[in-house]
Amino acid sequence: MKSALRYIISLGLAGGLIWFVFKDIDLADMLERFARSDWRWIAISCTFLLMAHIFRAWRWSMLMEPLGYKPGLFNSSISVLTGYFANYIVPRMGEVTRCGTLYRLERVPVNLSFGTVVAERLFDVIILLVLIGLNFILEFERLSTFFTDFFQSKISGGQAGANSGSGLILYLLLALIVFIATSGIFIFKNNAVKDKLQQNALIQKIVVFAKGMLEGLLSIRKLRSPGLFIFSTVSIWVLYYLVSYVLFFCIPETSNLGPLAGLTLLVVGAIGMTAPTQGGIGAYHLLVGNVMILYGLSQKDGITLATFIHGAQMLFMLAIGAIAFLIVLVKKDKFAGEPAQVPAGN
Repeated sequence: MKSALRYIISLGLAGGLIWFVFKDIDLADMLERFARSDWRWIAISCTFLLMAHIFRAWRWSMLMEPLGYKPGLFNSSISVLTGYFANYIVPRMGEVTRCGTLYRLERVPVNLSFGTVVAERLFDVIILLVLIGLNFILEFERLSTFFTDFFQSKISGGQAGANSGSGLILYLLLALIVFIATSGIFIFKNNAVKDKLQQNALIQKIVVFAKGMLEGLLSIRKLRSPGLFIFSTVSIWVLYYLVSYVLFFCIPETSNLGPLAGLTLLVVGAIGMTAPTQGGIGAYHLLVGNVMILYGLSQKDGITLATFIHGAQMLFMLAIGAIAFLIVLVKKDKFAGEPAQVPAGN
C-alpha cells in the first residue's frame, strides 16, 4: 500500500507539473518544430548518452573490486541500463533493479552492490555541487536574477523586480550564514549544549549520515586504480554535458546558444531530474524551460527545448533499457542452482 501510494503521488505530481508547464503551449506547433529538427544531432546525443552509461558501468565495477568481485563490463552495462529503464516506470526503483539484475548475471550480493551504488551517487553529488558552484561563478548575475525572481514571483503571485528581489534574497542569505556561524561557535564552546544535542535522535542520524558520506569518499583509497575512477567520473559528466549541448543544434531557435548555456542547462536539468517523479518529468521542463529565458529564448522556446531534450533522452533510454531487460530475460543463467558465494573477509 505504501509503495502504491508513493507511485500514485509521484504520478500525480508529474501530471500536475506537466499541466502547469504546457497549459499555455500550442502542442501542434511544438510537434511541427520537432518534425523540422535535424535528427542527426539526436543520433549523436544518444551515442554520447550510451557512452556515459557504459562509463558508469565501468566505474561501478571498479567499486566492487575491493569487495572481491569483478563483474564484466557487458553485464554491468546491462544492469545499469535496466536500472534506468525501471526508474522511468517507478521512481527510485532503478538502484534496486540494477543491483538485482547484476546479482542474476554475476551473483554479486545485492547488499554489497547497493552499498557501492550509494558510494557512487555520493561522488556524483560532489561533482554536481562543484558544477553548481562553477556555474554560479561564471553566470552569477543571470542565475541569481533567475532564482530570486522565479521563487519570489511564485510566492507573491506577481512579477517582482530583479534588483529588489536579488537584494532581499542576498541579505537573507547573509543573515542566515551569520546565524549559522554564530550558533556553531556557541555550540562548539558550550559542552552542556553539545552533549544535549548529541543525545538528540535527529542529530545522531545526521552525524551517522555525515560519517557514512565521509567513509564513502575515503573508499576511493581502497581502489586499485583511483586515477581511472576519477577519469571515469569526469568522463560521465562531460558526456552528460555533450548529450544536452549537441541538441541545441537540432532547433534553429537554439542553435546559437553557447557553451555556458549548456553548463546552465546541465546543472538546472540535473536538479530537475532529482524530483520524485518518473525521470524528472515536469520538474525538468519547468526549470529548464524558465532558465533558458536568461539566454534570450522565449518561455515557449525554452519549454520546447526542454521537452525536446528530455523526450529524446527518455525515449532512447526506454528503448535501450527495454532491450537490456529482454537480454537479461533470455540470457542463460550460468549460476543456476549455485548458492551465492561471499568472498572471505566480507
